[in-house]
Amino acid sequence: MTEQEKTEAQAAPPGEGREQGGGAGAEAPADVEALRRELEAARRKADENWNEYLRARAEAENVRRRAERDVAQAQRYALERFVEALLPVRDSLELGLQAARQDHDDVAVLLDKLVEGTELTLKLLTQALEKFGVTEVAPEPGTPFDPTLHEAMATQESDKPANTILHVVQKGYRLHDRLLRPAMVIVARPRAEAGGQPPAGGGAGEPGQTGGA
Repeated sequence: MTEQEKTEAQAAPPGEGREQGGGAGAEAPADVEALRRELEAARRKADENWNEYLRARAEAENVRRRAERDVAQAQRYALERFVEALLPVRDSLELGLQAARQDHDDVAVLLDKLVEGTELTLKLLTQALEKFGVTEVAPEPGTPFDPTLHEAMATQESDKPANTILHVVQKGYRLHDRLLRPAMVIVARPRAEAGGQPPAGGGAGEPGQTGGA
């Protein structure tokens, strides 16, 4: 470097030549401020999400408690309507007993009143049961035996077709489509031939021969 160049370099202002690097230092505070704002926004969003979670959790707990309370109430009062329907039956029985306990000179009149009261009570009970889907299984004589609805108590020799119902000993009942109790019936079986044997093939498919008449 010549003497002239050295002199010019020494005379240059102190900040000259460092202007290019000075810009990077000025940008740093701006970046920090932007990050701070983003952090605050993220923190507010996190607080909002947390509050929403707490509200949703509280609502779910309230729903669970209401459901438990409803189930408990339903279990406790499940038969309420059915019991209400049976109360007139009880009233009818009590009135019948009161009438029977009164003095009657004519026994025939008393019997007529008892029969009339019993028929009314039975009608009320049937209506109460039907209201809740309880229906009778009472096959007519001559109806084919159905093992899904009937139970054979005995078989009896008859001129009727084999495996047909001759007599209903006890009615059955259904609750909607579910069988509560099968009808207890007497079922026909072919008459035995002279040698004491049933006709060939006559007993096929019959219920168990548990009796006869």
